Amino acid sequence: KEFCATMDSKVRSAFDKPLIKREAKVSLSAFSYVFSELVQHCQSQIDRGEDLEKRLAEAGYGIGLRVLELYSFREKCKKERSVIQILNFVRTSVWKTLFGRPADDLQISNNKKNEYYIYDSEHLICKYISNPNAERCAAFTAGIINGILDGAEF
Repeated sequence: KEFCATMDSKVRSAFDKPLIKREAKVSLSAFSYVFSELVQHCQSQIDRGEDLEKRLAEAGYGIGLRVLELYSFREKCKKERSVIQILNFVRTSVWKTLFGRPADDLQISNNKKNEYYIYDSEHLICKYISNPNAERCAAFTAGIINGILDGAEF
């Protein structure tokens, strides 16, 4: 009976863990493997490349919503009022959390009014993809950004 009592006292649920910021990192090989499996799974269920982009964006969208929710619990940050402010937040804070470093630049499009570009010269998602659809895999990141923007009501 003593053994059971000591085991029960060590069991912690997810609700017992603090939401404070930790420097937990996932190895690059583990991330690459899981992302590769996600891409292969999406490719096995589609007919065209556009559908692959759509599937990857949908997978990223849910992650974006959860990332924003996690940031709102961890940080006492104010609600961003403009698109530029929220995209700058994504480019710096969120990008560093997800990919280990901030993105290189945020630029406004010259062609369209509400079009913006987040540049990352060494984007982790596309870095190790050897197939010709490497750019299509960036739709996953676009989905994450879309989820963050929708969660922030933009």
